[in-house]
Amino acid sequence: MKGGSEDQISLLELMERYPDEAAARKFFEDSIWPSGKRCCSRCGSLRTFRVSHPTMPYKCTDCRRYFSIRTGTVLESSNLPLRKWLVAIHLELDHPKGLSSPQVAKSIGITQSTSWHLGHRIREALAQEGKGERFDGPVEVDETFVGGKKKNMSKERREKYRGRGTIGKTPIAGMLDRATGRVSAEVVPDTTKDTLQRFVLERIKPGVTVVFTDELKAYIGLPNHKSVNHSAFEFVRGDVHTNSLESFWAGIKRSFKGVYHKWSRRHLQRYIDEHVGRFNLRGLGTIAKMERLASLMVGTRLKYDDLVGKSPQAARAPGAG
Repeated sequence: MKGGSEDQISLLELMERYPDEAAARKFFEDSIWPSGKRCCSRCGSLRTFRVSHPTMPYKCTDCRRYFSIRTGTVLESSNLPLRKWLVAIHLELDHPKGLSSPQVAKSIGITQSTSWHLGHRIREALAQEGKGERFDGPVEVDETFVGGKKKNMSKERREKYRGRGTIGKTPIAGMLDRATGRVSAEVVPDTTKDTLQRFVLERIKPGVTVVFTDELKAYIGLPNHKSVNHSAFEFVRGDVHTNSLESFWAGIKRSFKGVYHKWSRRHLQRYIDEHVGRFNLRGLGTIAKMERLASLMVGTRLKYDDLVGKSPQAARAPGAG
């Protein structure tokens, strides 16, 4: 990947760099097929050649099927010009708290429903960033809750969710690796010991990674575990704290309250994936981030019917409904 943290470009500079559809297409082709190694999106063969088809400009010698840079990616079946995709990707990566679908729709001249689908396609690609990686640590582990305030609930819902402020909200488990500054987060069904320890053990190297948490009893029994007691106003003890991860949670809360205002449980994991992916790419320059995101689009389809719940694959979040 090219570019560094100093290589940040504005939207105007982006449009000057990619002034037409041909330039945008070349960007995606260079990102998805690096070093000029064009491959068939259907069978993976490198034995391909250019044809004069208006929408499928390449053909595979082995499977004898036509394809384009859109085939087999989140771009597939999209009628949007690739240049509008470029602008949407820039907007998505350039705003730390994200942008709502109505705002993106106004910015690039599309309908809100198209913008909503486009945004979730980008989130689907961002979800692939670092997928399955394990952290060397030390790591900070914490959980947060997303949902509306009780004072804004109906009387019936307030009665249903009597008790502490987290009741009625959706829990999210998170982990931050201090060595790399990368995070991982997942919408979870509850904050029980089985759920939270499963989340942690899937992301660390047992016996190697040191784990820092607060005093929640669900974490007791984790290997190499140290904790601080927030309820006793102990927030830092030497290098034991979860302050860095809590800063990441604060960014998500500001995004929820100030940009989106509401996240449905069905799509909550996608919004969390958006913030995790953008956070993990923050050290790269603008073009390098966009190239990385384009490369993550391969093999990640998201049809509109899946998104709105008309197929079994509609919901990615555990327990979504």
